[in-house]
Amino acid sequence: MDTITYPTPGGLVVSPAFSHVAVVPPGATTILVGGQNAVDAAGTLVGGDDVAAQVTKVMENVVAALAAAGAGVADLVSVTVLLVDGVDLAAAYGAAAPALAREGAPPLVTAARVAGLGVPGALVEVSAVAAVVR
Repeated sequence: MDTITYPTPGGLVVSPAFSHVAVVPPGATTILVGGQNAVDAAGTLVGGDDVAAQVTKVMENVVAALAAAGAGVADLVSVTVLLVDGVDLAAAYGAAAPALAREGAPPLVTAARVAGLGVPGALVEVSAVAAVVR
């Protein structure tokens, strides 16, 4: 096996938004992306109270972090999304979906509602794991 595979377990729901399991082959390079908020290069929060605007910036930051490690969205294995309780989930998902679009199976996704995040005013935080098979 020289590619990441996403088996479809029997008895579990099939979703276009997420997979249930990923198998990373030996020798792949693992890339960990720490929690990204909607901050610019100066550390200033962007997007205000607009969760879609914040998610758009967060995903730009995730893509930039992946690129710095020689990876892209196609290499994502798992994504963790933390959303401040009360935000519009449909708006957040709608803003994230285009950034996560790729051929083949979607990555594993874990989402949780939280009381707050470390960056004051942040509505969303995303961390990720990618693997590059060379």
